[in-house]
Amino acid sequence: MLSERSHSDRGAVTSNGMSYDIISIGSATRDVLLGVEDAKNVTSQDFPSGQALCLDLGGKVEIKKIVTTSGGGGTNTAVTFARQGLTTACIGVVGNDSNGEDVIKELQREGIDTQYFSKHSDDQTAYSVILVHPGGERTILSYKGEGQHFEVSQIPFEELDTKWLFLNSLGGHFEILEKAVTWASGKGIQIATNPGTKELQHGLEKLRPLLQNCAIVSMNQEEAGQLAGIDISQEDEIFKFMDEIVGGIFVMTKGPQGVVVSDGTQRYHAGVPDSPVVERTGAGDAFISAFVAEYMRSGDISKAIQLATANSSSVVTQYGAKAGILKAGDTGPWPLVEVSIQ
Repeated sequence: MLSERSHSDRGAVTSNGMSYDIISIGSATRDVLLGVEDAKNVTSQDFPSGQALCLDLGGKVEIKKIVTTSGGGGTNTAVTFARQGLTTACIGVVGNDSNGEDVIKELQREGIDTQYFSKHSDDQTAYSVILVHPGGERTILSYKGEGQHFEVSQIPFEELDTKWLFLNSLGGHFEILEKAVTWASGKGIQIATNPGTKELQHGLEKLRPLLQNCAIVSMNQEEAGQLAGIDISQEDEIFKFMDEIVGGIFVMTKGPQGVVVSDGTQRYHAGVPDSPVVERTGAGDAFISAFVAEYMRSGDISKAIQLATANSSSVVTQYGAKAGILKAGDTGPWPLVEVSIQ
């Protein structure tokens, strides 16, 4: 297996001399988004969502739009951090292939330090084909590729210097999550996390001691309910439970119903603006990364919710997870959402 570091344009700055505002560790993919206008929505209980995206078997389906970009929670959040003016590094793994090179170059164009990325030749860069329905919903065909082989030994924690650490989807590699939280908390580094489905599958017993060390934890409503073992209709009980196991702020996103955030004392509620939806890929990454960026800057939860909502609302107006990400000082074309505190 070949392992090498891919260096950013800031090559004159060594790892020993670079201190970051935030480092994002997570997945990195090559995404191809296909606009499929002839797809049909079919209601069926054979699928977890209760709906299916159907195409003509044996037929030829015309693609109306195609967009190629990078994706993955690690790279998506890193771009928000960088565009918000934070000195940012991103750590992940790609294959020793052209898709991996494209992912790295795209991050470098955003001013993100990629020197800690691993590049391997034993598999291909993770790859997703995203079929986009005209209504904005999408079905993702995902090949995990090198993401399956992301190992804790690939991350040189002893070389890293940062104020904040952001942990996104890690492909279910619990040893990375555990090592990252232990390392960061031992150094007084603030930790924010939006754990992926595979991380949450490790269960409450393994996750509880790690979540206690996090300054910000984000999950969607279904994930929070499943982890707590509480029906999502019992929102008050979910928050009482999460306030006990999360050391800092708990963010629960509720899709079109907005978001509720708890700091352990107060709960902050906000809806979503009435903005057009072209394609939803990356909306969750856009939300939590902007929340973290603003909270790092101001420590104000209400402002963090407003920027997060604006960022995710902007992202869904364009194809891909990064095109609509806002830059510092920009809040998009919609009024900022109102935040109520209880």
